[in-house]
Amino acid sequence: MLNDITLGQYFPGNSAIHKLDPRMKIIIAIIYIAAIFFAADIYTISIIFIINIIIILLSEIPFIIMLKALKPLIFIIAFSFIINISSGENLLIKFGFVKIYLDGLLNAVFFVIRIVSLVSATSIFITFTISPTMLTDAIEQLLSPLKVIKIPVHEFALMMMITLRMIPTLIEETEKIINAQKARGADFYSGNILKRAKALIPVLIPLIVSAFRRADELATAMECRCYRGGKGRTKMKKLKYSLRDLCAFVLSVVFITGVIILPKIIEVKYR
Repeated sequence: MLNDITLGQYFPGNSAIHKLDPRMKIIIAIIYIAAIFFAADIYTISIIFIINIIIILLSEIPFIIMLKALKPLIFIIAFSFIINISSGENLLIKFGFVKIYLDGLLNAVFFVIRIVSLVSATSIFITFTISPTMLTDAIEQLLSPLKVIKIPVHEFALMMMITLRMIPTLIEETEKIINAQKARGADFYSGNILKRAKALIPVLIPLIVSAFRRADELATAMECRCYRGGKGRTKMKKLKYSLRDLCAFVLSVVFITGVIILPKIIEVKYR
């Protein structure tokens, strides 16, 4: 189950999305998130969903990977869907105490598409197609104006990079500890919630100890390499915007403009 968690993983590739500048991908991700929350009706969110599929195809990330990214949110998606379809005014289906409303069904589809689009697109633009090192450089350069007010931008970007990089490592470590406990006769799946939570204690304690050990080893390695923060540091690969990035930015601006204007056009047309 833990192997299905894709958060923080980078998938190397040579797709159109991979070739974009990391800074531009972060900017596009922010624009895309804004567009998702600006979407106010089922028509607009459907267009966003179609564009989301196109983005996945352009990134050449397998759909099975995207499904794994959505797997931790299945409960939230299912709960949101059930709550929405059971409320509304236009009754569509009635089966005993189960009632499904037409407007509730549309709202359920709307929220499910919003969650799926939000998770999949941000995963592609932020983690799947940007290596941790490039992500650190991109965040640092985007936030560089904050250095004027003495905010430690480099340290902040480094912390984010280390956090994302450690997620797959800790997941792998957790899987190893669970398998070791199972080999010793531990049972994590039977009993009530309290019993299952208690069974996780032999997993959490070694995991916390392992996390502190890795953090100490990382700090020692950074000190041995004379790391002293971002002052005076140079980059092996300098980030440069290209025509491809400009085109992607223009398309993103047109996209969010269309998302904002489309509901108003539909409202005027059917008024």
